[in-house]
Amino acid sequence: MNPIFTIIYLLVVPFIVVRLSKRWTWIDKVSPMTVLYIIGLAVANLIPENNGILNVDTDTNTLFSNIAVPLAIPLMLMGCDMSSWHIGKALKVFLSGLTSVLIVTIAGFFIFLPSDHTPDTYKGFAQVCAVATGIYTGGIPNMGAIKQAVGMPHQTYLYITSYDLIVTGLYLVFVIFFGKTVFRKLLPNKDLKEHITHNSTENQDNHEKQEKPNPFRPPLLRTTLMAIGLTVLIAAISYVAALLTSKDGSPNMTVLILLLTSLAIGASFLPPMKKQQHSFDLGLYCVYVFCLAIATACDVREMDIAGSLPILYYLGFIILGSLILQFLFAKLLKIDGDSVMVCSVALINSPPFVPLAAALLNNRNIVVLGITVGLLGYMLGNYLGIGIYHLLLALG
Repeated sequence: MNPIFTIIYLLVVPFIVVRLSKRWTWIDKVSPMTVLYIIGLAVANLIPENNGILNVDTDTNTLFSNIAVPLAIPLMLMGCDMSSWHIGKALKVFLSGLTSVLIVTIAGFFIFLPSDHTPDTYKGFAQVCAVATGIYTGGIPNMGAIKQAVGMPHQTYLYITSYDLIVTGLYLVFVIFFGKTVFRKLLPNKDLKEHITHNSTENQDNHEKQEKPNPFRPPLLRTTLMAIGLTVLIAAISYVAALLTSKDGSPNMTVLILLLTSLAIGASFLPPMKKQQHSFDLGLYCVYVFCLAIATACDVREMDIAGSLPILYYLGFIILGSLILQFLFAKLLKIDGDSVMVCSVALINSPPFVPLAAALLNNRNIVVLGITVGLLGYMLGNYLGIGIYHLLLALG
């Protein structure tokens, strides 16, 4: 493709997939991101080279993959009304889940790091550890942001995203078929008396009502445009700061990502942003564009699948190990099974799966708890992932 057709491809295909997910439920179940990865890989690997208009322009594709996440972070964080959160029980549940993930992620790094590793191998696996931390404390937006901040190669990133789909998919199957029985049997205390759950149904109903309006009708159009304008401003300030703190003339990605996150959290407290319901969806669309661009840039035929299997084992170890630790912490802290299950799903599978967990538990009052845990993870995921990366480099 020439640049114009590449731009159309990257912007229109995610829009079409999202629209089709509203009509075809199977897309929503497997997630639009999975479909976009498949489309991108098909374009990258099935279309012959030098095929004129059907070939993606590499420079344009790289540009979009580089700018999509820096735009997504502020949009998604500004779509959250931080001041309305009810921390209470969510903080206890979140900290137990977060601690479990961090302990297992760091322990797994030293377990699966090859004994004969070179400095480059050590650095590469530290990048994997950083991105894994972002995935299982936050979600896909953190994953892409940390990937850029630590300079992870596209192929390694594709390994992680592909294997993540496998292990999280298997975990979701376990949750769907056995989750309710296992979690409630091992953690039978179902006493949910915290304020966060008493008002959750009303809050959820209000949220559902707020999602209906058309963002292109005043005054929602003004707040949507304001969110976009703030995002561009935040991205510009962060980019300039990243250039000013650079040592080699290229943007300092660590400064860029952390400043994006911090400024966006601050902007979420602005009065107009507290009423903004569509910023998160716009940010998610940017993530979809990023997913398509990354997949389109990867030629699977050049990958050493067997050589990347330690990443698969490592991600599986994180999920299983963190779940076991979370059960132990829950026993000590007397956290009920419903809360642990929804927290686990929010961290491992991301907040969009929280309503599924609540439906499986037949407990609508758990939704706000799960969403709060997931959003706390979104906020801290970038800091933790990048921080662990630099800690491991210092130790190495």
